[in-house]
Amino acid sequence: MSVLLPVILHMLASLEQFTLSSGRGTGESCVQKLIMAVTGDETAATGDMPAYQIRTPTTTLPQGVVMAASPGTLHSPQQLAEEATRKRELRLMKNREAARECRRKKKEYVKCLENRVAVLENQNKTLIEELKALKDLYCHKAE
Repeated sequence: MSVLLPVILHMLASLEQFTLSSGRGTGESCVQKLIMAVTGDETAATGDMPAYQIRTPTTTLPQGVVMAASPGTLHSPQQLAEEATRKRELRLMKNREAARECRRKKKEYVKCLENRVAVLENQNKTLIEELKALKDLYCHKAE
């Protein structure tokens, strides 16, 4: 595993470099460039794919190096902590705003339900009075 780490890091760095250099190009040409870099064979661009051979990386990175936040730039622990704090504050701010919006919608929903209850109670009261009136009318006719 430790032997593959520098190779993988080199491949990722190559992928990043080719992605940045290709600009608006198609993803296919970027992949072809990466294949050429990994295999060391120029025929990969034409589609004639030889057997894969992973060449040794030209740059030697220490095994403890981990690419963070934005690839290509290494940050100090203080910068990483500041970035984490900034992201946390942004997340908390968005969460507060979402919670505020949720409470507002809930109040609006409850208010609509209360209005509906009031309308239905009035309608029920009117229907009960109408039923009473019809019963009285029917009872008086029957006599």
